[in-house]
Amino acid sequence: MQGKKLFKRTVIGAVHAFALAGATGSALAANWLMLQGTEPAGASARANVWGYVQAKYEKDFSDPNAAGGFVAPKMLGPELDTQDGFNIPRATIGIRGTGFPLDSNINYFALLEMGNNGVTHPSGAFAKLIDASVTLNYIPGARIRAGLFKTPGAEEGLQAIHVFDYINFTEATNGLLLERFPNKGFTDCTGVTAPCNAATSNVGPYTEAQLQGGASLNTFDSSVGAFRDVGVQVFDAFNVGKDWELSYAAMIGNGNGVQFNNSDGEYDKYLYVSAEKKYGGQGINVAGLKFFAWSQWGKRLLDLTADSTANAKSYNRDRAGLGVKYMKKPFRVTAEYITADGMIWSGPDKPNFYFTAPAQGNGADAKASGWYVEGGWYIPNTKFELDVRFDTLNRLEERLNEHRFDKWTLGMQYHFNPKTRVTVNYEMRDFECTAAGAPCTNANANLQGVGDKVGVQLTMIY
Repeated sequence: MQGKKLFKRTVIGAVHAFALAGATGSALAANWLMLQGTEPAGASARANVWGYVQAKYEKDFSDPNAAGGFVAPKMLGPELDTQDGFNIPRATIGIRGTGFPLDSNINYFALLEMGNNGVTHPSGAFAKLIDASVTLNYIPGARIRAGLFKTPGAEEGLQAIHVFDYINFTEATNGLLLERFPNKGFTDCTGVTAPCNAATSNVGPYTEAQLQGGASLNTFDSSVGAFRDVGVQVFDAFNVGKDWELSYAAMIGNGNGVQFNNSDGEYDKYLYVSAEKKYGGQGINVAGLKFFAWSQWGKRLLDLTADSTANAKSYNRDRAGLGVKYMKKPFRVTAEYITADGMIWSGPDKPNFYFTAPAQGNGADAKASGWYVEGGWYIPNTKFELDVRFDTLNRLEERLNEHRFDKWTLGMQYHFNPKTRVTVNYEMRDFECTAAGAPCTNANANLQGVGDKVGVQLTMIY
């Protein structure tokens, strides 16, 4: 535990140091902080309409438990009621530009999501606004962005999803950073046979017939955080020497994802820093070696009692990470380590308690960590790209129900042109509860049989 505290202090200290390092200058080449909502001065139209569509097919080869029941890792999201099918996970339309012909220092960025995913499905919305921000570029070294936008953080979350090299996120990013928000209210113990506890509020495992009859393993009623928040950010990028670019960002936000409210009156804080050696190129095709570190911390309200009374308590939710990315065709390599303290999500079937039974050590004050290494090879003189990734997540560390999720992903991409590609992924998963004792015996009875998954996805950018 002391090691994790030291890691967090080191990350935060590094972010502060790099943020103060850049004093003057402006970036000639863009990065993710600069690409999303910042337009080149004097070079942008009043309104540029753009977007992307992704269509996919996936099949999960997992087997049910001994009683014929399925748990969430064995089903396809966002409905979690089938093991194979077609989906349109993302269908977006956006508009960006300067908007003010007399002043190109003011930029705006808006994006509407209409796909079937964790943003639209839980809230039952046909469409959801996931970006709506204005950027002011008046202060040298301190651009200001306000509104709803991506938070500065992990590489998988910060980068644009339409150029993401895989179909699914790593387990660490999905479990620790793609935040799920507990359903509002408290556990209703009326008519529940004593004891009324977290176990009685959980749903599933469900049989195939129950799932086909309308049962669902996804019982959250709020959109996922989508790596976004509503707030204000100060950021910029600086040229250092001939080839290096330093970037920083400091943000404060509501801590409520894409929802336009602050449900607990507290605010999340975010810090980010990167240093990249540029090899050439521009925009999303820039070649370079980037080192980055980030940290975010805040609080969440959660009612963990089982007494039919609303008495939510405040719990810390802290996240931090560091990583490196190398990109120079024909090769790409990325590695990142993530640590989490508090509000550890345990599954989509726990919307009220949100976690596991308190007697087993719930996730409200638990810890977790994960990491991944991935690489790609753009086969010279062809339109093919080969990808491979290993990722792992250790969840509810040192608890009676500690879990480890390991996953290998083998991938291939075929680029028809710079804006259209098809991605094929094959995932090999090893999920298990690793602690000794009764909680893990029951968990492993359900996790046994988590199998491979195959997916094909078409991405079209317009």
